[in-house]
Amino acid sequence: MANNSYSGVKNSTAMANHDGDFGCSLKDLRALMELRGAEAISKIGESYGDVQGLCTRLKTSPVDGLSGQPADIDKRKQVFGKNLIPPKKPKTFLQLVWEALQDVTLIILEVAAIVSLGLSFYKPPDAERKNCGKAAGGVEDEGEADAGWIEGAAILLSVVCVVLVTAFNDWSKEKQFRGLQSRIEQEQKFAVVRGGQVILIPVAEIVVGDVAQIKYGDLLPTDGVLIQGNDLKIDESSLTGESDHVKKTLDRDPMLLSGTHVMEGSGKMLVTAVGENSQTGIIFALLGASEEDDDDEDEKEAKKKEKKEKKSMLTFRSVLESSHDSYTVALHVTPLLHSAKAADGAAMEMQPLNSADSDEKKKSNLKEKKEKSVLQGKLTKLAVQIGKAGLVMSAITVIILVVLFVVDTFWVQDLPWDTECTPIYVQFFVKFFIIGVTVLVVAVPEGLPLAVTISLAYSVKKMMKDNNLVRHLDACETMGNATAICSDKTGTLTMNRMTVVQAYLADKHYRKVPEPELVPAAIMDILILGISINCAYTTKIMSPEKEGGLPRQVGNKTECALLGFANDLKRDYQAIRNEIPEEQLYKVYTFNSSRKSMSTVLKNPDGSFRMFSKGASEIILKKCCRLLTASGEAKVFRPRDRDDMVKKVIEPMASEGLRTICLAYRDFPVSEGEPDWDQENDILTSLTCVCVVGIEDPVRPEVPDAIKKCQRAGITVRMVTGDNINTARAIATKCGILQPGDDFLCIDGKEFNRRIRNEKGEIEQERIDKIWPKLRVLARSSPTDKHTLVKGIIDSTVLEQRQVVAVTGDGTNDGPALKKADVGFAMGIAGTDVAKEASDIILTDDNFSSIVKAVMWGRNVYDSISKFLQFQLTVNVVAVIVAFTGACITQDSPLKAVQMLWVNLIMDTFASLALATEPPTESLLLRKPYGRNKPLISRTMMKNILGHGVYQLVIIFTLLFVGERIFNIDSGRYAPLHSPPSEHYTIIFNTFVLMQLFNEINARKIHGERNVFDGIFNNLIFCSIVFSTFVIQVVIVQWGGKPFSCVGLTIDQWLWCTFLGFGSLLWGQLISSIPTSRLTFLKSAGHGTQRQEIPDEELEDMEDMEEIDHAERELRRGQILWFRGLNRIQTQMDVVNAFQSGSSFQERQLRRQPSTSSQQQHDVTNVSSPTHVAFSTTASAANIGEITTPSFAKLTFSS
Repeated sequence: MANNSYSGVKNSTAMANHDGDFGCSLKDLRALMELRGAEAISKIGESYGDVQGLCTRLKTSPVDGLSGQPADIDKRKQVFGKNLIPPKKPKTFLQLVWEALQDVTLIILEVAAIVSLGLSFYKPPDAERKNCGKAAGGVEDEGEADAGWIEGAAILLSVVCVVLVTAFNDWSKEKQFRGLQSRIEQEQKFAVVRGGQVILIPVAEIVVGDVAQIKYGDLLPTDGVLIQGNDLKIDESSLTGESDHVKKTLDRDPMLLSGTHVMEGSGKMLVTAVGENSQTGIIFALLGASEEDDDDEDEKEAKKKEKKEKKSMLTFRSVLESSHDSYTVALHVTPLLHSAKAADGAAMEMQPLNSADSDEKKKSNLKEKKEKSVLQGKLTKLAVQIGKAGLVMSAITVIILVVLFVVDTFWVQDLPWDTECTPIYVQFFVKFFIIGVTVLVVAVPEGLPLAVTISLAYSVKKMMKDNNLVRHLDACETMGNATAICSDKTGTLTMNRMTVVQAYLADKHYRKVPEPELVPAAIMDILILGISINCAYTTKIMSPEKEGGLPRQVGNKTECALLGFANDLKRDYQAIRNEIPEEQLYKVYTFNSSRKSMSTVLKNPDGSFRMFSKGASEIILKKCCRLLTASGEAKVFRPRDRDDMVKKVIEPMASEGLRTICLAYRDFPVSEGEPDWDQENDILTSLTCVCVVGIEDPVRPEVPDAIKKCQRAGITVRMVTGDNINTARAIATKCGILQPGDDFLCIDGKEFNRRIRNEKGEIEQERIDKIWPKLRVLARSSPTDKHTLVKGIIDSTVLEQRQVVAVTGDGTNDGPALKKADVGFAMGIAGTDVAKEASDIILTDDNFSSIVKAVMWGRNVYDSISKFLQFQLTVNVVAVIVAFTGACITQDSPLKAVQMLWVNLIMDTFASLALATEPPTESLLLRKPYGRNKPLISRTMMKNILGHGVYQLVIIFTLLFVGERIFNIDSGRYAPLHSPPSEHYTIIFNTFVLMQLFNEINARKIHGERNVFDGIFNNLIFCSIVFSTFVIQVVIVQWGGKPFSCVGLTIDQWLWCTFLGFGSLLWGQLISSIPTSRLTFLKSAGHGTQRQEIPDEELEDMEDMEEIDHAERELRRGQILWFRGLNRIQTQMDVVNAFQSGSSFQERQLRRQPSTSSQQQHDVTNVSSPTHVAFSTTASAANIGEITTPSFAKLTFSS
């Protein structure tokens, strides 16, 4: 505690050296916030007298807050800092260009192009050309040799284009996410008192000295000291790791820390530290510093020394690096600290003993991992497979070209190898190599990750307009697969605009709000006093925004209904609140999910106490033993009377869909002395019932239609609510969740628990499986019930299709269920910060029909990717086969390197833009969800790919081998090196590109629809891309000349090319006429990896990861095979060496041991071997939207 004594000494001079003219410095406040509990209280007492004294030093008032003068606010920002934690610097455009250049295929192309450039300038000294064979002849005649450099230069130029496009895409993606992030930050507001008024300001605007109002469900944006609190409990697990809620009171522990959650109660706090000086900010600064130190240190040294300490830091850092995935610091720091803590714990637990017990534990932990994006897993797997095939094809192409050339020159023509001819031969080999690399470039679908990113980013942007704020990218795509939605009732299905419509008071059931004169004065006074003070003071009814509009409800909507009821009775609740300010309330029991009631205690002038209670009618009535009658007297209220009341009053109200609330009070006379307020059960009994009200929350008009759409789309909607079962059933029927004549279950939490638990009280999956398929309404449910239900549905294997569950929630208590769900929706308006942080998507308008939009967008993402795949694979197959066969038969690829790169640009970048930005249509909701195991390429798509592939290959080969006769032009086959471009090959290139353009229109439909033009003009991006590609193609062909190996074509030839391209559309109609079911040989491709397929040892390797990332798994498997290969080669080398030198083989094996084990620990930084392999230890792939491009040779694995 040296720290404390130091700050104590320091403080004696605090008055002298404070900042600005505030009574305490930034340093003093930071030192104060590091203390907890009794220490903190004594420190405040010593230095400031009390919290009041601290307020005075900070020139603020605990009642009225700051004045709110701009000059004062700016000064505070200068002295004490802003409430912002600066984000990590974005990558510059040049860094992104450098990253794009790391692609191995591009590097190979660059090298080849440079060699080709170099050789083209080499002139052999008057070598007799004929000595060098036929292929080299016929060059000088047209004076074309000088133009030999153009091909190399053109390849370099096109590489530059590809790199710039990739870098620009990455850059705009990053920019979008930063924009999204700042939008989320701006949307987060907090209530502070300024100039005596409670106002909502953006979190970033809070300054030191502000008085903030905190309530249940808030995530504290700054550090502060409690000024006044009611029953305040805070979850500090994000900072301390302790899961127990900490009770905050002025006399025990008044210190409130940023990044912690308010789990119960309400209060006011004085802000003492913001931004980088708050506890959250300090931790972030530490993380940032450790990151920089690490870079400076000599890495290997550091690795040996810090291996142990680093384990926890790594988790910190990897989360930090991905921190533009979660947005605001407040939203982000909690899981960050939590996971770091957990990782730390895990590391400590696992090192000492590796017993069977801990193994068991490990396994059970691993099994519960949340699986990462299904789509990305499928895509990576597919891309790796295609890449391998491309690699094989390109290698074979090069080998065949080289062999044919060598055989033809040195054997058929029987020429000797002449040194003077060497450069010419080398030029041939370089040309062959370039052709091989080009085949590879076309084969590797690097556009796949791009398409996913563009599609997701585009969808996320558009979903903003549909009131869906997506926090985690893959949630958008998962939503398309959703099979079940568990929705809250209040605010999601209903309007969350509560009004009292019926009341039972003074022995009479009023079907509408009674006139004030009908209510006895004695009852009226108690009723209005109870409503005014036993509703949170933050809840109020404001005047309408527009003339003639409805009054605005601020705060808890149920309480608003009661305050509205007081207004309807022509009484002013605000006058009573002014008379009895919040500070005078003696004790407040705030509402929480276990109490389901709220009570406030007043101390009367004579020393007696009166407590007002309100809550769910069945709960409060059980605690009542008296009832106020018309005369204002209290009569005895027996269990028999209660049952009577339930039947005659409460059930009829509930069956009309009303929420029933009971209002009661209790007096504690002076003679009994002051009760023990902590014994809640003794306090909350023998109440006197004042009245029961029926509160209506009308169903949102658009909900029944939205639910119908869900049911048609194969999604089951279930309602999980805290309301009683009759109300829930009535509302569910109004919404259309319950259809008359359906076989459904509608049960409450108690019954649900009875059915799912065995004799020992343990939950059994088999029992849940019997219930959930028919369950439609779960009433009076606790947060645990909601979590149990969601987990039960997700883990269930009863149905053939695994369930994908979406959950909506707004309360702090919904956090666990939102986290467990595949997609968690939090309410943007009514939702607490805790719910928002646990969610994947925030509904900015709290409306159920926005969820249906999310389903539509999710399915659209899936379809966009499939459209792109269908298009891309057709081009891939055709281009690879053409280059391969052409090269083998004519010793030259009909499509030149630069042309291939242009085709690659159309295919990858432009097509992914055009097809990934198709807007969704309502028809997406007419089919069942895909589910987790659906392959990416359906059999219908496979039919389209093969069908169009056949058409294009037939056309191209016809043109290649008989084109010169058809068009009556010179043949371009067997052209010597550096010969000018031919019309023949230009026609082939042009037809090929035009076929792709028309096929792009075909690719818009993937479910076998006939009308491929349907809705084409709704997508301007698509139309403009197709049109501009066509224009650029015309320019390339007519004026591209030597760099693009093109010659200008005549109008006739252009018309023929266009006609052959247009043929794709007609052929497409023919293909869609063939029923897929007849073609039994078709297979689907692109399946996801099933959880069951992952071997245990791989699961163990994944213990560091938060979730199973299928993309990572594919790459990791490659890495394991790579090492096995290396190991085998090394062993064989050792054997050979051992035999040669006679030294003992074992010795070498022993010497090799450490290196092998270190390899297995994934600490390899560099393995000098044919391909450079780098391992990075941080999970950088978690970076949002950063999609690891699995091009065959990019072996940079994240371990």
